[in-house]
Amino acid sequence: MPYKDKEIEKMYFSISEVAKQFNVAASLIRFWETEFEILKPKKTTKGNRLYSKKDIENFKLIFHFVKEKGYTLQGAKDKLKGGNKEADQVKVEVIDKLKDIKAQLLKIKNSL
Repeated sequence: MPYKDKEIEKMYFSISEVAKQFNVAASLIRFWETEFEILKPKKTTKGNRLYSKKDIENFKLIFHFVKEKGYTLQGAKDKLKGGNKEADQVKVEVIDKLKDIKAQLLKIKNSL
């Protein structure tokens, strides 16, 4: 199989890509970096942030607690420290999959 046929997966994402993915301002991401120690993107020599998939998973978890569940920042911090992070990530993944399924079903319904 030639090299060009293989799909190359990105290892790092810019702050603007992450902001677009979650439909939030880049300033919110920078602020949450100061509030949550689990958000630690790499920085280039110019100071540009590079987010790994793990960083994005952690951001998704924080986003879920704060924006979707309505936790305060302190409440989300406490939940992350005291809870089972892996179980919480699985729950967030299941919710995301269910949202995708719902969107697909609504699309099918509208096409009928």
